[in-house]
Amino acid sequence: MREVELVIIGSGPAGLCAAVSAASAGASVLILERSFRPGGQLIKQTHMFFGSESQYASYRGVDIADILLDKIGEYGDRIELMLNATAVGFYDDNVISVLKDEKEYFKIKAKSVICATGAFEKSLVFPNNDLPGIYGAGAVQTLMNVYGIRPGNRVLMVGAGNIGVIVSYQLMQAGIEVAAVLDAAPRIGAYLVHASKLARMSVPILTSHTVKEAIGTDRLEAAVVCELDDRFQPVPGTEKRFDVDVLCISVGLSPLNELLAMRGVEMKYVPQLSGSVPLRSENCETCIPGIFVAGDASGIEEASSAMAEGYLAGLCAAAKLGHVPDDFESRRSEYLKQLEDLRSGPVGERIRAGMKISQL
Repeated sequence: MREVELVIIGSGPAGLCAAVSAASAGASVLILERSFRPGGQLIKQTHMFFGSESQYASYRGVDIADILLDKIGEYGDRIELMLNATAVGFYDDNVISVLKDEKEYFKIKAKSVICATGAFEKSLVFPNNDLPGIYGAGAVQTLMNVYGIRPGNRVLMVGAGNIGVIVSYQLMQAGIEVAAVLDAAPRIGAYLVHASKLARMSVPILTSHTVKEAIGTDRLEAAVVCELDDRFQPVPGTEKRFDVDVLCISVGLSPLNELLAMRGVEMKYVPQLSGSVPLRSENCETCIPGIFVAGDASGIEEASSAMAEGYLAGLCAAAKLGHVPDDFESRRSEYLKQLEDLRSGPVGERIRAGMKISQL
């Protein structure tokens, strides 16, 4: 069995930043990434980031991934990136079972672990919701921005949060018509700067609406939507039909942290963080010493917060292993300050409430 000092599961924004931070403190790092390409959600994101210089404001997600990978390359053998390597089990004594290239199975024993596994997309229940042509927003981004494939010709977007609105605009940039954007809530959740782009292009945004059913035999041919009342119940007689070949579902994400639960980390359902999350300290350490979490696996936030958490978790995991840099306290304080700023104001109120509930 191979023994490793620090294993990071996931190479999205949190995992990459954690690796850079831990290696800069002196730790040896192995990153496990189940995909053939590192970067996680960043490689799908062609829009420019908000935030500050610390979170690469004004850079596109795909460019941020390249920047972080270049930084990882600077550490040479201190950081190993293993692609097509899925962590399928996490056991006592920090033994991780890995499936490599879908054919090779082996185990790794880690002194410390950072779980940066990200999130999975939520879906909706309605008749025929399994027809070909019905995708999650992440799948549509992957088709377009990673593989250069058009998912269809005319799209109905369900979800007017930032992801739904941004993906709608990206679809239009690719020459695909967006028939409308729906949202069950009475108000859109997207930032005005994103929503205004759709408004300028005359895309209707229908609040208090949901999908009633999908129509089609071998593939999606149309979608029927209806209005919702103030109790989110369908209003009879308000049905509208949209002839579309793509229905894109963007109704949120849930933390992907089954590995932590398998390891025995104490979990708690926190609706403000969009699902079951591990209880953790201010330093991103769970109830099991040496097991850390960062990014969406600890609660759904923006990629900027995932990066700041990754830096913090990497620094503190390295310190747990005995690699304590001279500037440990100043770096730790800076990362905590970045997270505080990112979670400030009315927008971050929900996250702050969730963090209090999930704090050890």
